[in-house]
Amino acid sequence: MDVEEFRQYCLSLGDVAEKMPFGKFAARYDSILAFYAEGHMFCFIDINDFTYVDLKAEPEKVAELRQTRFSVGAPINGSLKHWVKIDFGGDVPMKEALGLVKEAYSLVAAKYRRKNTL
Repeated sequence: MDVEEFRQYCLSLGDVAEKMPFGKFAARYDSILAFYAEGHMFCFIDINDFTYVDLKAEPEKVAELRQTRFSVGAPINGSLKHWVKIDFGGDVPMKEALGLVKEAYSLVAAKYRRKNTL
């Protein structure tokens, strides 16, 4: 899978927006592409270094992944409780990584869709 295929996968999940919001903080983040559901980020990649994905997850899932997989690490945004970094080419197959991205989308979309309808 390449960057464009990954991008198309994320956009196919539903009402997803994409932005490159981190360049305003530091030039080294100019290549970070983030995906949003209901206006909130659920995953991001580096389009110049497509070797990992950072994604949102429930704290229990974050802990489980860190304990059971060697290719799971700290996300670049530093939020260790709700985010994980999945290194491609490790012990998380791409199919599973895409499933985790879909879970991240569902988690964020459900949370903020409820808030937006109240």
